[in-house]
Parts: sequence; C-alpha cells; structure tokens
Amino acid sequence: MNAALDLGRRVDQKAACAALGVSRATLYRRGKPSSGPTVRAPHRMALSDAERAEVMRVLCEERFQDASPAQVFAALLDEGVYLASVSTMYRILKAAASVRERRAVRRHPQYPCPELVATGPNQVWSWDITKIRGPQPRVWYHLSVIIDIYSRYVVGWRLADRETASLAERFITDTLAKHNIRPDELTLHADRGTSMRSKTVAEMLGDMGVTKSHSRPRVSNDNPFSEAHFKTMKYNPYFPPTFDSVAIGRQYFELFFPWYNDEHHHSGIAMLTPATVHLGRVDAVLAVRQAALDAAYTAHPQRYVAGPPRAQRPPSEVWINKPTTQLDLQANLAQEAPS
Repeated sequence: MNAALDLGRRVDQKAACAALGVSRATLYRRGKPSSGPTVRAPHRMALSDAERAEVMRVLCEERFQDASPAQVFAALLDEGVYLASVSTMYRILKAAASVRERRAVRRHPQYPCPELVATGPNQVWSWDITKIRGPQPRVWYHLSVIIDIYSRYVVGWRLADRETASLAERFITDTLAKHNIRPDELTLHADRGTSMRSKTVAEMLGDMGVTKSHSRPRVSNDNPFSEAHFKTMKYNPYFPPTFDSVAIGRQYFELFFPWYNDEHHHSGIAMLTPATVHLGRVDAVLAVRQAALDAAYTAHPQRYVAGPPRAQRPPSEVWINKPTTQLDLQANLAQEAPS
C-alpha cells in the first residue's frame, strides 16, 4: 500500500494501482482517518432503565420463577398490566444471563481437534475397522487394521465375524507385543466407533502406557491414513466382491498385507514400500535409485533441463491435522497485514 501511495504521488493514482495490482477502493479506505467505534444512540421506542428494571423485578417474583415470559405476559394482561412484549422480556433476561434451555436435552460438547505428529515409525498408529461383504446379503465380516502413519506399514490386522470390545482388546494387545512397544512412546488414533471408545480398550491402553486419540464426530478427515489404506485395499483389482467365509477372507489377507507392506510402492512416501521406511532401509534404497539417475544423466545430460535429477526422499514428519504453532500464527498474521 505504501508503495502505491508513493508511486501515485509521481504518476496518476489509477495507473499506479493498476501497475502494482492494488485496489483503489482499499487504498482510499485505508488512507481515511479512523473515527473509532460508533456508539449507537438508544432507540426512541426502547424501554428506559427504570422500566427494564421493573420488568426484571416482576419476572423474578416468586410466583413467576417457574413461568416462561409468554406465561408471565398472559398473566399480567389478565390483571390489566402491560410491561413489555414477550420478545422484550426475553431480551432483558438474556442481557442478565437469566435465560437458558429448560428442557432436559443433551448438550453436545466441543470435541478437540486431534493434532498428532510422527517423525519416525511406532510413534503414531491409526486404527480403524471396515466391513467386508460376506457370502449372503446382510452378512458382513469385520476387518480391523492398524497402520503406522509415518511409514504406512500395516503393523496388525484381524478379520472376525463380529466386532466386540474383548476382541479389540486382544487384537491391540497382540499387536503391541509383536512390535515391542514400550510405555509412553506410542499414540493410537481411531475414530469414535463402539469398540474404539469402549471402557475395556481404554483401560487396557492406560495399563500399557499408550496414549489414545479419537477423531471428532462426523469428521472423516481426522482419520485419513486408515481411510486411504482401505480405499487402496478395496480398489485392488484382485479384491473379491464377496468372501464365502471368514477363513477364506483370512487366506486372502494373509497374501494381501505382505504384498502391501513389502511390494506396494506408496505415493505418500516417495514411492517407497512401507517396509522400506518402517524398517529403516530408506538410505540404502535411495542410494541405488540415485546411482541409476546419475547414470541416466551422464548418458544424456541434455534431457535434464533442470539439472541432475535427485532421488526423492519421504517426508521427515507426518501429521494428522498439522499442529498450529506460534510461529505459524505469526507467519499467517504477517501475510495478512497490509504492506
């Protein structure tokens, strides 16, 4: 804005704004002196302070303590008294913080937004359950999958014909033991399913020293890694439309998950396999890739106008809802501040 003002003093203001891409209306508006907040005068038909006090006194009388403003209004009219309209009574009560919902309705709490960051394997796991179609209509099997969000590695899975808290507890306990998870080093994120929020699972996680995290209600983006994994699984060309039994389903997934971990090149981790990232083999694989890229560049340098190609590395940190730090807030404010 200052640059537009300076240029406008030397040339036409319209040409200066057009050259710098600045709106003239915004420039003129910000150049006007601020007059401060506008104080509204009371409306000519508004009640006086004494009249408002009288309405409040009558509403708080013992005979009207359990009555709504509409009931009070009608009762006073029957006595030949008019103090104020029903809506005015509500406004007076609201200003005095004396009105609330009388019915016994559930008040939904404000659920916090989960903000999780992983800079290595076995720091944040994502757990979800999806239904697998059985041999007949309305027959479903339940597939539980836990995935490491940093490496996209499937650390555990279980297929069952039902979903219970006891099965979920046993499944998580076995997975934690399989990967030697120590207390206070892992966060397990899940949605708000029945098994995920069960007291049995919560107590087990507390005993194991695992921090539990849950998505907000009706916010699918709070569990993106599990959702993306299920899409990859169900869009696989070999994924059958139905499974004749739980045993047949387990045979299929005993082949699918090793393929996913060891052979599937994941776009979210620089087209490496989840096992490569999870087991710490990234540098060795990238060295082979870089050697191939260097050989290609040496043979035909003219084909690489941007210079020698570099093997892409996976991201150093992965998050669910990137935490907003003080530095991020300051950067956003700096971008929004007028120049």
